[in-house]
Amino acid sequence: MIPFDPENLCRQCSVRNPADFISRSGRLYELLSAANRKTNLTRIQSESDYWIKHVADSLLVARYFPKLSSETLRLADIGCGAGFPSLVLASAFPALQITAIDSTGKKTDFVKTAAVTLELNNIEVITGRARELNRQPDYIERFDVVTARAVSDLRTLFRETRNLIKANGQFVFFKTPEQAAKELPEIENDTRKYSLNWAQTEIFSLPGNSGRRLFIYSV
Repeated sequence: MIPFDPENLCRQCSVRNPADFISRSGRLYELLSAANRKTNLTRIQSESDYWIKHVADSLLVARYFPKLSSETLRLADIGCGAGFPSLVLASAFPALQITAIDSTGKKTDFVKTAAVTLELNNIEVITGRARELNRQPDYIERFDVVTARAVSDLRTLFRETRNLIKANGQFVFFKTPEQAAKELPEIENDTRKYSLNWAQTEIFSLPGNSGRRLFIYSV
């Protein structure tokens, strides 16, 4: 049972085909549950947690950055894990061209399998480290958006991904208010020499008061 109104969430995030998205998300839970019984991909075990802490948490980025739902963009998801937000965003917004990056093969193998099973043609999966891609000519200034969820601190994320972004691109990082309070002053100090500014969205709560979130982004 979905612990919130998924159609309302889709409206908030401008998902154009809510029925298809909700159906795919349900199928993804089945795939994740089956894979999790064989190998540890995620600590989230219940269906309720899946919908709140994977689906809603991943999708809500589009409420604050509506260009994700309306423009054709290249997005790099750093440390994609078992595919969140990569698989959720690819399912919700077919115009996005997503590159999901993680150094753990069992996780990228799952993302690849899930993308094929769910017939998501707008996602590429790379097994590797962002800091290595950051030095490769094929990936320098390739992406319009670089995002990361529950991966590392802001200073490390920026240092290891700054070459990936286009000149007019944007970093968007998922954070808790506590993380933001500590990390935002640090990255502002570190990136002053790049004439790069940072901002944060309002603090919001996940459905069911299951945690508070915000996004830190470059401006």
